[in-house]
Amino acid sequence: MEGDHCRLEPLDASLHADDLYAAYRLAPDDRDWTYMSSGPFPDRACYQAHIDQASASQDPRHYAVIDRASGRAVGSLALMRIDPGNGVVEVGHVAFSPLLQRTVAATEAQYLLMKYVFDELGYRRYEWKCDSLNARSRRSAARLGFTFEGIFRQAIVYKGRSRDTAWYSLIDSEWPARRAALERWLALGNFDEQGRQIQPLDAMQDRIPPVRR
Repeated sequence: MEGDHCRLEPLDASLHADDLYAAYRLAPDDRDWTYMSSGPFPDRACYQAHIDQASASQDPRHYAVIDRASGRAVGSLALMRIDPGNGVVEVGHVAFSPLLQRTVAATEAQYLLMKYVFDELGYRRYEWKCDSLNARSRRSAARLGFTFEGIFRQAIVYKGRSRDTAWYSLIDSEWPARRAALERWLALGNFDEQGRQIQPLDAMQDRIPPVRR
């Protein structure tokens, strides 16, 4: 999946492990792994075991995010709970390193996967779920145009604690408008000479009329 700033390719431990481990080690602490089912990884051997398993998995199906400027893997994300019969899939295991966080490429990576799900696979429903305490993930879901559907209380137990799960979704009838907003935001004309956005994505989403059901 090719974009202007990044591309997504199937996660391959032999190709991506070195880049990803180095990128994740740039974080000043382990907070990025707080709400992840995996990590943090105390050493390279632990991370290698993780990426070996992830790259072999078909569900979740993991993708590396490759920065086109450097050619290096700077993060990963996955399609999971893949249900082709009902046309439903979830995005998860979003692990963006400091090199990718809060960049245009981070938004483009999400856009590329959304476009693949709706335009190529023809799915009907795209889900986003996270710990209800994960404010950053919840802001990201809203910014990308997902609709909040509610809280599933005591949904799972992970890392020794109970999780209430916040559910979000985007459906196929909403996708054309969301895609247009994302493409307007990603357009070169929306950034100044220093690469700073001129119009935020939230403002572009606000201009989209609500979908009638």
